[in-house]
Amino acid sequence: MRYILLPGAGGAGYVWHRVAEQLSARGLDAVAVDFETGDGHALAEYTAAAVAAADGADDVVIVAQSMGGFTAALAAQVLPVSRIVFLNAMIPVPGESAEGWWEAVGHGPAMRENDIAEGRDPDAEFDLDLYFLHDLPQEERDGLEQQEGEPDSAEMFAEACDFPGWPDVPITVIVGEDDRLFPAAFQERVARERLGVDAHRVPGGHLAALAHPEQIVELLLPGGRTAE
Repeated sequence: MRYILLPGAGGAGYVWHRVAEQLSARGLDAVAVDFETGDGHALAEYTAAAVAAADGADDVVIVAQSMGGFTAALAAQVLPVSRIVFLNAMIPVPGESAEGWWEAVGHGPAMRENDIAEGRDPDAEFDLDLYFLHDLPQEERDGLEQQEGEPDSAEMFAEACDFPGWPDVPITVIVGEDDRLFPAAFQERVARERLGVDAHRVPGGHLAALAHPEQIVELLLPGGRTAE
């Protein structure tokens, strides 16, 4: 069995490095995938990278962070997938684009409500540190800065995710209880509406795999829970 760990926007497999290291330390096979971003690179290229990372494995667990959920949808159609795991992920429906997902799931109102509840100004300019990096150790912040590459292409956001549906395999949804970009209650609702599963909460924000990998690894282990 091989774990294929898919990153979100920006394509940096680094977001999974602590999880991959802990899985490997337990004798499990895990690969953190890097996506080449920028113009000319969209879902087809990201999916090809995911398939290449499987390297012929006959049992694959796809684990997707954030926008990696769109790549997971396509990779799951061609890989011998035994399980799918989402972490703070965008979970698409067939034919949906990444740019269309936000309105379709009601992200804006959910994030605004969460900001107000937690005392943040919902109309303030978006702050990367406030919404992405707030709970990361300094060494992980520094590591992320070194991974900075080209932004994802406009095509990646506009392209429809053309897949027939999720395969009939166990699906686990993990949400960071302090995710300020995708609030936990919002993610739990989307998981129920789109997959019919209950999510598992873990400590941490949107990049929980860098801040609190231990709890995530426990949910990824063979026999890990699918729904509560």
